[in-house]
Amino acid sequence: MIYILPILGVLISFLFVVVAKPQKNESFKLLLAFSGAFLLALTIFEMLPEVYLNIDPKTIGVFIMLGILFQIFLEFFSKGAEHGHVHMSKENNTFPWLLFISLCIHSLLEGLPIGTNDTIIYGILIHKIPIAIILSIFLLGSNIKPIHAGMFMILFSLMTPLGTYLAHTINLLSTYSDYLNALLIGIFLHISTVILFESSEGHKFNLRKLLVIIFGITIAYFL
Repeated sequence: MIYILPILGVLISFLFVVVAKPQKNESFKLLLAFSGAFLLALTIFEMLPEVYLNIDPKTIGVFIMLGILFQIFLEFFSKGAEHGHVHMSKENNTFPWLLFISLCIHSLLEGLPIGTNDTIIYGILIHKIPIAIILSIFLLGSNIKPIHAGMFMILFSLMTPLGTYLAHTINLLSTYSDYLNALLIGIFLHISTVILFESSEGHKFNLRKLLVIIFGITIAYFL
């Protein structure tokens, strides 16, 4: 299931967009807020305590900060697609290689901690669904051929299971799993907090958003 769920999450989201042709609206912002809160809570409740058990705390802190910096670097190329921002001209018919490569790197890294923490798969899955929907809306709404958009999403869906497979089969990755997990904590912290900050327009108080965030944190706590 740890290999199948991320693939199904992306592909079902893509098929949903193909069939239903939804538009971005307030519901997507609430879904993003829930996914951000859920991923943030799972990162803090599950991953963060584990990495401090065997490694020097300051070293772990360095790797967490490196994860944050690495995600910022990736976003120079993805333009923030990892947290729901896709900037693509509808007149553009060239394949977005930089977006594709940066998203695949991010997605591949997401699969690494699944090998040592089974619960984080749910956070990654809930994070992927709204991002896949938004990405599909923009790809299908551009001048890119639908077949190319479909190939984009299929390959994107395979990256997280590939990361999990590599973590299970390459001894070097399992040896340094605590350091890699610390790096991923930094990536998850950056993405989830950006989602939470950006899902409110003008930083206005939004009761529905607050309730959705509390709901996401509560579910993560009891997993």
